[in-house]
Amino acid sequence: MNLQIKVSTVDNTTIFHLSNAKVSYILGVEDHHVLTHYYFGKAVKSYSGLLKYPRLDRSFSPNFSDATDRNYSLNTIPQEFPSFGAGDFREPAVVVEQPNGSTITNFEYAGYQITDGKEVLPGLPSTHADSSDAKVLTITLVDHVAKLTAKLHYTIFADAATIVRSTQLQNDGTDNVFVKRLASMSIDIPKNRYQLLQLPGRYAEERQIRIEAINPGTKVLDSKRSSSGHMQSPFFGLVSPNVTENAGTAYGFNLIYSGSHKSTIQKDPFEQLRIQMGINDFNFSWKLAPNDQFQSPEVMMAFSDQGLNDLSHSFHHMILDHVMTSKYAKKPRPILINNWEATYMDFDEAKLEKIVKKAADLDIELFVLDDGWFGHRNDDTTSLGDWYVNKKKLPRGLTAISDLTHQLGMKFGLWFEPEMVSKDSDLYRAHPDWAIHTPNRPLSVARDQYVLDFGRQEVRDNVFKQMCAVLDSTTIDYVKWDMNRNITELYNIDLPADQQGEAAHRYILGVYDFMAKITTRYPNILFEGCSGGGGRFDAGMLYYMPQYWTSDNTDAVERVKIQYGTSLVYPPVSMGAHVSKVPNPNTGRDVDIHFRSLVANSADTGYELDPLTLSDDEVKTVIQENNWYKKNRELIQFGQFYRLISPFNTNQGSWMFVNADQSRAVVMFFNMMSEPSYPLTVLKLQGLDPDAKYAINGHQQAMGDELMTIGFYPLVKPEHDFTSLKFELTKI
Repeated sequence: MNLQIKVSTVDNTTIFHLSNAKVSYILGVEDHHVLTHYYFGKAVKSYSGLLKYPRLDRSFSPNFSDATDRNYSLNTIPQEFPSFGAGDFREPAVVVEQPNGSTITNFEYAGYQITDGKEVLPGLPSTHADSSDAKVLTITLVDHVAKLTAKLHYTIFADAATIVRSTQLQNDGTDNVFVKRLASMSIDIPKNRYQLLQLPGRYAEERQIRIEAINPGTKVLDSKRSSSGHMQSPFFGLVSPNVTENAGTAYGFNLIYSGSHKSTIQKDPFEQLRIQMGINDFNFSWKLAPNDQFQSPEVMMAFSDQGLNDLSHSFHHMILDHVMTSKYAKKPRPILINNWEATYMDFDEAKLEKIVKKAADLDIELFVLDDGWFGHRNDDTTSLGDWYVNKKKLPRGLTAISDLTHQLGMKFGLWFEPEMVSKDSDLYRAHPDWAIHTPNRPLSVARDQYVLDFGRQEVRDNVFKQMCAVLDSTTIDYVKWDMNRNITELYNIDLPADQQGEAAHRYILGVYDFMAKITTRYPNILFEGCSGGGGRFDAGMLYYMPQYWTSDNTDAVERVKIQYGTSLVYPPVSMGAHVSKVPNPNTGRDVDIHFRSLVANSADTGYELDPLTLSDDEVKTVIQENNWYKKNRELIQFGQFYRLISPFNTNQGSWMFVNADQSRAVVMFFNMMSEPSYPLTVLKLQGLDPDAKYAINGHQQAMGDELMTIGFYPLVKPEHDFTSLKFELTKI
């Protein structure tokens, strides 16, 4: 089925049907110009109107002012953009305070437009596609009393089981209004048996998979941190009971936004679901002047009727092909070593030179100088905001270490934390008002640092100038952008009192503006995001920076879960994963280098240890693993990824990578704790050619259908805790 948006009339109802070979999305216009939701799911060829909501009397459900019966109510009909106050008592997608103080709105259908291709949203990260790869349906709704126009944008792509939605609101009146809520997406779904899938977490335990029942009432998943946050990913899913990686129905909703977010899952008294996603409306208010517009972020909505792996493939494809903008999006990522766990901030030129030379001997490709190179920073209490070289540590500046790194055939990277400032810094002493603070209130301290107000142009300009001076001073190939503190005492001193509800969103818009400028000016630098690890790991960040430090938790056993959960939405090539020192700084756990390497080699691999402390055997293993990774890098970073065994349900974890023509695959298997009388696990693979024969690790042979349907025993007898196995498959 070709990419298309069909408009038809069925029983005096205008129907819009977005479809491709994988998915259909159907909506229509019913009585009183109500935009109604009918269907989102597996592609269908046509729609005859059978799912028109029945007309029936539901007690305590108000009717329209001119109603002649009690059978039609906004309180029950499935909608695409519900308001509050005109008969619908469920969660509204929009709340606008008008000049008379009213927040009642009632939007009616007014028209539509279909365009080819997909342009990015001004000032926001968003999806993109050329004219042959996508079509956009724009539905216009109008509230004639409030003098507001809403434009709902629906994008369908030629090659994805995904719909992308966003909302734009315009003030057509002559007075200011205040937008209190504007959902990017709202859908009403008939009675069903879906369960809620979410990715909660905490610092160093990000994106843990949880599936739970949806009960009557309203469930809210959100962040009020002015970032997407460690605690709640801007993602949720609806899944059929007993969904697996390879079977069952699954819907996923992923917000392309890095600030405070909110997802609402509401089950009404008739067991219908209303699901919404967008900017968090907590303490949010946007002053909308006459003729001005407010644009919401986009939501990617994916569908699968073949389980969670297939859902993930849709998100991975969308992020790689239609979200990331970096030239490195589809280029192999280098093996790096970061000096953080080797030295922390206690280093000088001589110490760094030894690490760099040893890294070159280990066939590592990129050396990253982490925190501590600037100002007078010897601990985490000083110097953020002073982006000039600490000459006591590096008397010859960054050039000496950069030149040495390049002479040894490696690339050079550098750590920044641009959004932050230390109280003990030249920048703070000169501009204390640049730190986000509320007048006359004490300013909370977290990690002995404050947050610079990137919602203010002069603040961004100063930091940009400082960063450019550093990046222009020598050859820098990679930048790690960190963010280690959430905002407190939120206030923007440039804004009047009636616009303080804009501060959080303006902050993240400022971050996006800065990232757009810096990545455009330095297109040859590979940027990696970080926020205390994965505290701002979202599709909005990946628009500017094609990879992200997945978690500060470098314990390989914990990383099996973290990377497994992250992969539900984000492709392995977007995840930084490093071999850490042992005992691990996060857990104190001692895991052998084979296990640590295999976990790290499942993504953008690297090292967070002192290479000078490696034993001779470990050195040999590191060199072997690096050479193996280089040979298999494109398969791992860009192959089709399948999760096989969940570490959230068992003592094991497993995943695999398959190349485009199914001629090669790599399977990774992890057994955590050794058990007496070990129960044997059968491992069934995915994604192979069922009619082809494969060699396994160069000797055993089996057909693809056997490996996927019958499987094999990967581990017969673990001899110790934390056993890892690798299986390489080659089509014969």
